[in-house]
Amino acid sequence: MDVLGNLLHGFSIALQPEHLLFCFLGALMGTLVGILPGLGPVGAMAILLPVTFHMSSTSAIIMLAGVFYGTAYGGSTTSILMNVPGEAVSVVTCLDGHQMAVRGRAGAALGIAAFGSFIAGTLGIVGLMIFAGPLSRFALAFGPHEYFALIVLGLTFVAYLSSQGSVFQALMVACVGLMLGNIGLDSETIRPRFTFGSLYLFDGLNIAVLAMGLFGIAEVLEGLERAEASSIVKTKIKNLLPNKADWLKSAWPIIRGTFIGFVLGILPGAGPVLASFLAYGVEKKISKEPEQFGKGAIEGVASPESANNSASSSAFIPLLTLGIPPTAAMAVLFGAFIIHGVTPGPLLIQKHPDLFWGLICSMYVGNVMLLVLNLPMIPIWVQILRIPEKFLYPLILLFCLIGAYSINNNVFDILAMLVFGVVGYIFRKFSFPVAPLILAFVLGGLLDENLRQALIISDGSFASFFTRPICVVVFCLVAAVLIFAGLSKQKQGFGDEV
Repeated sequence: MDVLGNLLHGFSIALQPEHLLFCFLGALMGTLVGILPGLGPVGAMAILLPVTFHMSSTSAIIMLAGVFYGTAYGGSTTSILMNVPGEAVSVVTCLDGHQMAVRGRAGAALGIAAFGSFIAGTLGIVGLMIFAGPLSRFALAFGPHEYFALIVLGLTFVAYLSSQGSVFQALMVACVGLMLGNIGLDSETIRPRFTFGSLYLFDGLNIAVLAMGLFGIAEVLEGLERAEASSIVKTKIKNLLPNKADWLKSAWPIIRGTFIGFVLGILPGAGPVLASFLAYGVEKKISKEPEQFGKGAIEGVASPESANNSASSSAFIPLLTLGIPPTAAMAVLFGAFIIHGVTPGPLLIQKHPDLFWGLICSMYVGNVMLLVLNLPMIPIWVQILRIPEKFLYPLILLFCLIGAYSINNNVFDILAMLVFGVVGYIFRKFSFPVAPLILAFVLGGLLDENLRQALIISDGSFASFFTRPICVVVFCLVAAVLIFAGLSKQKQGFGDEV
């Protein structure tokens, strides 16, 4: 009865005109970001973050969350019609989705992608609603020692799963993020750290400035080098509703993809991208006709699209219950919580039930909106895909400049954003992952605070970390990940020599 009452209360908040409007705007902008290759949810959320400063906390979180899970929907459109993934989560969809379009079945591919996303996204929200409460109550037993260990594990997982080259390179990037996160006045000693005498740095760097530079400006710089976008497949888009045979082939892949995505979405660093790859691999492995994959198998569209949307929902679980963002996008959303005076974590449901249940129910509403946006409006999205990039990048740059200046109304933030834009561009050119940096930046303060508290409680003894069962288990997992990463790299090097 409590769950039903909370849901009714949540819908009474989510269905308020103001919240409905921002939910729709978030879903719409998320779809646009997903359709237009390049910017991504992190960059879009970072650009919109300054816009939310004068909004209520509930409206701001609802809109930014809509942008996040909306991109998982929109990315399938470009993957199917252009063979260019709108988002990293839609890379796998290109393999069979575009082949279906080439064969004149673009409508069926787009339809099953939309319906699979809706079903998986909705089931993912149900799982979020079921697990959030118990996990929050369990997390209340955590102390500074446990939180420190969990943050270290999260950063290690992110570095391992997001690295394109050496895991230790990713860990180095995370260390840079930790340093950036500790810029400003020390919360206990009130002494400046890494400020180099600049008064502008006494309050630290703003997450919106950092994220807009690393993702927005870097995307513009990289986009200037790219060749012209791929052409849209020449075929009529019809029969958006999948037929009976399509549903029979797709039903179990959608269910399996939903489960895989939900589990991996909870893990730090895994998220929708890994979920879509794994779901596709599972379907190909168990299929009676694996040779059809890559040639237009509808299962190759249904499963990964379901997985990435389910993972987008479950990614909220560690953020809302533990206060630990598992992905870069969730790190930006974490920053939005803090900016609006709300601390995500075990006490979120108790202290801010309106925000929590309003967000949950707005995600139900947002999924319905996204289904409507992604099917009847396909012709409009196709026309948007024809907009030349030379018109899009100046708009992105303009929004970034306005957003950076509006934070504190000073030019320093603009300069900082441009500097991080160049840094983000260099990272991309040399295949350094950016996600560990932004996550470490957000978690740096929490890591520092929990380490200090743990050492104060134990009179400065590090041995106390190894007398607590949860800490021991977590640190063993950290060691296992690092050892596995080292062995994998060594094996890869041996293979290259051979």
